[in-house]
Amino acid sequence: MRMMTMVKTNVTIMRGGTSKGVFFHESAMPNNKNEWEPFLLDVMGSPDKRQIDGLGGGNSLTSKVAIIKKAYTSDIDVHYTFGQVSISEEKVDFKGNCGNISAAVGPFAIEEGLVKATEPMTAVRILNTNTNKMIIAEVEVEDGQVKYDGDVTISGVPGSGSPIYLNFHDAAGSVTGHLLPTGNSSEFLDTSQGQIEVSIIDYANPLVFVEASSIGLDGTELAEEFTDLQLAQFEELRSIAAEKCGFASRFSATKLSPAVPKLAIVAKPEKYKDSTGAWHSSVEMDLHIRMMSMQKPHQALAVTGAICTTRALSVEGAIPARIAKNHSTKVRLAHSSGIIETMVEPTGIKIVRTARRIMDGTVYTHGDYQMM
Repeated sequence: MRMMTMVKTNVTIMRGGTSKGVFFHESAMPNNKNEWEPFLLDVMGSPDKRQIDGLGGGNSLTSKVAIIKKAYTSDIDVHYTFGQVSISEEKVDFKGNCGNISAAVGPFAIEEGLVKATEPMTAVRILNTNTNKMIIAEVEVEDGQVKYDGDVTISGVPGSGSPIYLNFHDAAGSVTGHLLPTGNSSEFLDTSQGQIEVSIIDYANPLVFVEASSIGLDGTELAEEFTDLQLAQFEELRSIAAEKCGFASRFSATKLSPAVPKLAIVAKPEKYKDSTGAWHSSVEMDLHIRMMSMQKPHQALAVTGAICTTRALSVEGAIPARIAKNHSTKVRLAHSSGIIETMVEPTGIKIVRTARRIMDGTVYTHGDYQMM
């Protein structure tokens, strides 16, 4: 009987914001980039809804990877490639970025010696290769080490940590090349439920916005309250928008472009109880938002979703701009797990996250790959 050939490679698991991902040095990846997708599916245990035979956690928020490489130019510190590993399909989507995972890239780069630690704050210049856009991560450093302990709390993550400031620079057209991929701030899409108005905005990641009332919702629903029928209707709408963006046909978008665009359901401020049981009054927020991620309700809100929504508030005629309470430099977005804040600055849109290094180790694959 022939022995099964497998490879082993070093990995780090990190939490970034409300997501968790497997981090690789690019030098620990297969030499042939055509093997990256099967390799990552192998490592994560996909396709399998439980991902029982890999490192994935059976949830889109924990089925993510980051591939990091040191940069050798004067204006960039590291290159960062994000991969959203499908749970149910043999697909790794490299089209967009994950802002939450981006929060862990700075600490990883410092701890791995790719960027020199500078106290009290180290700025890490990250080029996200998926979107070819720059992110500046400001990471607290103490005694030459990344500081993880702190008092910052974020909705969707227990406990507290040291703040990591992410500034998204000039993120318009991150995937499509245009802030308005279709040239319109809003438009009507023909669906099986009739015509539905949407706004498709591409900033940090492309999102398709729909007002909750136009699809029979009030906007305060929590992630676990959506029915399978509603999720199927949301995916139909998202798939039509994907076709409008040129990613895939509406009939194949679920398989070929599952991660982008993301669907965001928005509504006017209204009192609600979040998934932790905490109540929030309408004066605490500027907009309600519920986002879908990989055909499932996001338990919180993607960072790139928050960044894109913030930019959408200044797009004349866009749905979020029409219904948000205010358009100040501080934006408060209410989601299933609580409220997230962004800040509009002259250099871009900034958001605060936390991150943590969880483990280092060796992963073994089923398949044989030609490693670097």
